[in-house]
Amino acid sequence: MQLLLVAATELEIAPFLKKIPSTDFLITGVGCPAVIYHLVKRLQQIDYDMVIQAGIAGSFTQSLQLGDLVLVRQDNFADIGISEQNNFYSIFEKGFADKNSFPFTEGWLENSHSIMDQFLLQKVKAVTVNTVSDSEMQTRQLISKFDPQIETMEGAAFHYVCLNENVPFVQLRSISNYVGERDKTKWKLKEAIDNLSQELIKMVDRPMNYIPADKRINK
Repeated sequence: MQLLLVAATELEIAPFLKKIPSTDFLITGVGCPAVIYHLVKRLQQIDYDMVIQAGIAGSFTQSLQLGDLVLVRQDNFADIGISEQNNFYSIFEKGFADKNSFPFTEGWLENSHSIMDQFLLQKVKAVTVNTVSDSEMQTRQLISKFDPQIETMEGAAFHYVCLNENVPFVQLRSISNYVGERDKTKWKLKEAIDNLSQELIKMVDRPMNYIPADKRINK
């Protein structure tokens, strides 16, 4: 089975790579443009049966504890749009794009592949932003507009590419901090990365169980 592990930074998957260095992995760099470019380039070279994006994330809700692991069911480019008089409008709301034009579903990039049902981790709604901020106004706008549980800087780009390329994918995130908290002493970065590594080991150890034979990509 051809499996690709994708991460924005090597730091996020370093413990895992020490234990399973033979894994085919891709470090894209931070942000949506880097993910889109490097992931598309790799997928044009190799037909993977499954792609996993792994990394840390900020949580909007106290119901998720620092160090918790989640899978992203749906993601969104949450800062592509128009800001007017302290209100944010998506390109779908302004009529610049069809919210149900593939790969979007009601404006969201959804992972509806049956592979998601094989995991027991909590499935969440995420937003992807180009600028992580401690702005209370930005946080309120994101919550009001999208009602998300977590925030990242690359997730929607990952979903966008995998949906377009028709490759089974999973976005795995470990909660390292709460959105808006920029005091790193209050983060649990090491715990989040260690938990991420442990879950990745489980995934890579038995990946063939996750995709039925008739759902795998034909080589």
